[in-house]
Amino acid sequence: MTIIDVARAAGVAPSTVSYVLNGKRPISADTRRQVEQCIRRLGYRPLNRRTATPRVRTNVLGLLAPGGSMPAMAEFVSAAMTAAGSREQDLLLLTHDSGLAGLHRAMSTAVADALIVLDAPGSDPMMPALMALDRPVVMVGTPDRSTNLACVDLDYGVAASRAAGHLVSLGHRAVAVLGSTRVQDAGACGYPRRFTRAFQAAAEKRGLRVRRQPCACSHEAVRHCLDELFAEDPAITGLVVESELVLAAVLQHLGRRVPADVSVIAVCHDDVAERSPVRVTSVPVPAAQLGGLAVDMALRQFDDDEVPAVRLLTPALTIRESTAPTPVTLSGTLC
Repeated sequence: MTIIDVARAAGVAPSTVSYVLNGKRPISADTRRQVEQCIRRLGYRPLNRRTATPRVRTNVLGLLAPGGSMPAMAEFVSAAMTAAGSREQDLLLLTHDSGLAGLHRAMSTAVADALIVLDAPGSDPMMPALMALDRPVVMVGTPDRSTNLACVDLDYGVAASRAAGHLVSLGHRAVAVLGSTRVQDAGACGYPRRFTRAFQAAAEKRGLRVRRQPCACSHEAVRHCLDELFAEDPAITGLVVESELVLAAVLQHLGRRVPADVSVIAVCHDDVAERSPVRVTSVPVPAAQLGGLAVDMALRQFDDDEVPAVRLLTPALTIRESTAPTPVTLSGTLC
């Protein structure tokens, strides 16, 4: 599949496809959308993606990551740096805020031999350019749409199934999933979105009623969100906190005993779960393992090794003090 095939399918000139990918000239929104759809549908990739380009290798790996700071993000970057250093590679950190122009600056000047992309959704405007790069790309987090790129991620289907099963086994029948609107809106971290979708499907299979409750990150917003939640649905006996950004505020403003009144499960870094006033049952994000594996998958592509399209890590559910049988289960009576 070549750029000419993409141009033919999109009904445009090959130069137009190039301009969509390199951003050197403005292209109308309709034409850009048509070209990007054809790139995805045809799975366009340069033929020399899996081998080093004719230039001299720089031994630099690019890491394209969202802005912001979270424990899992810091651990991922640290693990990627360690893994790269052990292979005599340097790590160049880019942010999503640099946009398409920043990506092209790093790639066109041959700064990075390969690129690791952290939590870019399939709708990201940079995705067609990533798919067309002439060097290895590894996605950390499975995009919403097929990209034909190597990916590494946590198996959120299994994680959600274990979390839902744990709550059902304790007698819970109605739970709420709390998340940060900032994470959802900005796309700063994709795992909450992927986990929530999987959890809702797993809960439905087990007869567990789920209410989705997004709220902003501030303590005042979380307090208001929780007050509204329990006023409107007092039958809820479990909370699943999909983002570690709001976990501390949830525990502070819950206004109920954990786990005597309400059980809490979080998708978060182990350090966050352990530092909480009540040690939280959690689906830990294996950031360190993901970081090392992403570096390995990027470098293996230079050796023409067979790299799996998607590599999913088996998740764990770490049961701590924040989950317990419901009051109904303990008393053996119905409300």
